[in-house]
Amino acid sequence: MGSAEEPREARVRLPQLRLDELLEELQARLDAARGTRDRVHSLLEAVLSVGRELDLEQALHSIVEAAAVLVDAEYAALGVIGPDGKRLSAFHTVGVGEDQIARIGHYPEGHGILGELIHHPEPLRLAKISEHPASYGFPPNHPPMNTFLGVPIRVREQVFGNLYLTEKRGGAQFDEEDESVLSTLAVAAGVAIDNARLYEESRLRERWLQANAEITHSLMSGSDRGEVLGLIADRAREITGAALAVVAMPMDDTDSLSVELAIGPEAEALRGLVLPVDGSLMGEAFSTVAPVTTSDVSHDERVSAGPPRFTGLGPAIAVPVGTGEGGVRGVVLLIREAGHTAFTGKEIEPLQGFAAQAAVAMELAERRQDAEEVAVLKDRDRIARDLHDLAIQRLFATGMTLQSAGRFIDHPEAAERVVRAVDDLDETIKIIRSTIFGLRSREGTGGSGLRARVVRIAGEAAPVLGFAPSVRMEGLVDTQVPREIADHVVAVLSEALTNIARHAKAGRADIALAADSHQVRLTVADNGVGIPADGRRSGLLNMAERARQLGGELELTSPAEGGTTLVWWVPVPTE
Repeated sequence: MGSAEEPREARVRLPQLRLDELLEELQARLDAARGTRDRVHSLLEAVLSVGRELDLEQALHSIVEAAAVLVDAEYAALGVIGPDGKRLSAFHTVGVGEDQIARIGHYPEGHGILGELIHHPEPLRLAKISEHPASYGFPPNHPPMNTFLGVPIRVREQVFGNLYLTEKRGGAQFDEEDESVLSTLAVAAGVAIDNARLYEESRLRERWLQANAEITHSLMSGSDRGEVLGLIADRAREITGAALAVVAMPMDDTDSLSVELAIGPEAEALRGLVLPVDGSLMGEAFSTVAPVTTSDVSHDERVSAGPPRFTGLGPAIAVPVGTGEGGVRGVVLLIREAGHTAFTGKEIEPLQGFAAQAAVAMELAERRQDAEEVAVLKDRDRIARDLHDLAIQRLFATGMTLQSAGRFIDHPEAAERVVRAVDDLDETIKIIRSTIFGLRSREGTGGSGLRARVVRIAGEAAPVLGFAPSVRMEGLVDTQVPREIADHVVAVLSEALTNIARHAKAGRADIALAADSHQVRLTVADNGVGIPADGRRSGLLNMAERARQLGGELELTSPAEGGTTLVWWVPVPTE
């Protein structure tokens, strides 16, 4: 019996074992199905979360965070491909702290494995990054990374950027399912990015329209031109994210632009600077009537000669204010900080439209001002005509009557008073005639102002010097400096530049002219050899004598860095 029961027990244990295996397999499949369900659920949540974002920067950050969670990666990044299609223009990371980023240094630009996805936008999965032929290595202080999964993000069939995932938690490898999930997220990310960009563009257009409306209202309400230029520069700087905004206007009867306004770093040093149209960045935008860009303004050859400028600044754009048909009224220069993205076509187009609308608003304001001036001139003509036809004639008639009456006055003192009254009437007639002449006079001295004369003198000296001196002017130079003093300023400047050309052996010269209600000050500095001890002093003596005649002074100094600084100033007489 015992031997007969053993096969039966074996038969009982065998089905039991198979049942346990089937139950374990069923449990594993249930766990896998549950895991797949949870992962699909997580993917749907990630897609919904990413799709809710309308701010582009926030949307990009949400995409990176969702990608890291979905494939259980320790590190995740999203690299945005720049306009050239070869390098990364932005890099959003998850898993690396701010302190660690600072120690690593500059964000990657798209070399090595990152560049592999840029050049070949297809999913890439690696068990060990260092074993790939395109591996570029890591910079110092970079965390160790081995496993890698990357997929491209396309927006309307254009590759926007790439998702990079490294170091799957638990030491596991990224598998096909991870790749599939991440590729699905990339599709949803492309839609979310497109929506965010469209929203951003619509908001940008709205801001430009609001800025144009604000400028038009300011001009039509009679605001000062300087205030309006400041508004144009400030709004353009704010909307484009620029650090520095500069507005330059053309100078009458010269081939130069004068910087009338600057907002941002180095603004004080730029105000009043005179730039040549030929060869300068802003001059090129003015002459070609088209936007001009540069990736690094601090090293651009089109920045005019003079002391180094734009330190710490990078991408820039110069936009003409106006069109070829209506004439260019000025140029707006916008400069971003170094390391920021260059100005793209999508940014340039609304900026150009803004500048054109600003020019139209300025044109309308000038027409309105011209109409007001015409009305004032007509009124002045009417007053002058009435004074001539009525007041003078009546005064003249009264004088004739008194002269006739004086012949019949025998009392000497009374006769003398009548003669004095007639003389007073004659003086009154002369005063009224002078007033009439003033009312009917017109100002037509364009091109003869001190500002234009200084620019011409500097331009004429350039061939002799071997370089173009930089010119900077501040204050109401043309209106606050009388003609007599202006003639002295021009003579002193011409003599100073001649001395630099003959004796200084300089490679740079800076001219600064400033005027206010108290004095006019001319400063001419060079980086030459200084004033020779045995040199002729006749020119300097003449300049000093001119200053003394007008109650001013001539000052000569030699800075520690070399060269000579000449300061010539005289007081401006009160009215």
